[in-house]
Amino acid sequence: MSEQANTRLPLSRERVFEAAIRLADEGGLESLTMRKLAGDLGVEAMSLYHHVANKNDLVSNIVDRVVAEFELPTHEESWETAVRRCAVSAHEALMRHPWACNPVLSPSGMFDAFSARMRYMEWLLGRLRDAGFTPELTYQGYHAVDSHIFGFTLWQLGHSAATTTAVVPDLATAVLQELSDAEFPYLIEHIHQHLEAPAGDGVRAFEFGLDLILDGLKRAHARG
Repeated sequence: MSEQANTRLPLSRERVFEAAIRLADEGGLESLTMRKLAGDLGVEAMSLYHHVANKNDLVSNIVDRVVAEFELPTHEESWETAVRRCAVSAHEALMRHPWACNPVLSPSGMFDAFSARMRYMEWLLGRLRDAGFTPELTYQGYHAVDSHIFGFTLWQLGHSAATTTAVVPDLATAVLQELSDAEFPYLIEHIHQHLEAPAGDGVRAFEFGLDLILDGLKRAHARG
C-alpha cells in the first residue's frame, strides 16, 4: 500500500499492530523502529503514541497477537488430539513469526490476565486436568509440551538461519574431513542425514518429538 493510500485510512491500534507484525516478519524486531513503522503507515512518528505507550508496549502487543494464533481446540476432542493440534499450530505460528519466540518466553509483559499467553497456559493446564491428570502429572506434562514447542522452535530457527547463510554445510564439510570413519561412524552418518534432509524436515522432527511426549504422558496417565 502506498503512503498516499495509507494517509486516507484512519490510524488505529489494529493498523499499527498489523504493520508492526509485517515489518518484524520482514526484518526481525531489531529492524522495527517507531520511525520506520510510522513511515510504513504514512504518518508522523508522534501519531503512534496515541495508540501505544512506547516500543515495549508495541512489542508486547504484537507478540500477544502471535500467541493468539495458537489453536485452542474445544472439549469435543480427546486431550491427546487437542494438545497435539495446539502444539503443532503454535510451532507453525512461531515459524511464521520467528522474531516472537524469545519475547514470548520473556517474563516481561506476561502478567496481563487477558493476554493470549495466559489463555494458552490456562487452556493447556485445563485440558490435562479435565482429562484426569493429577496436579503433579499436569505440572510435568505442561512443561514437557511447552518446552518442546519453544525449545525445538528456537533450535530449528537457529539451525535454519545457519543453513541459510551456508554456515552449516561449510562447517559440516570441514568436520567430515576431520572425522575418522572408524571412530565416529554414527556421527558421520548423522551429519550426512542433516545435509540430505528434505524440505519440511523440521516439521517432521517437531511432530516426532511431540508424539513421543504425548505417548509418554498417555502411559503415565494410565499408570495413575
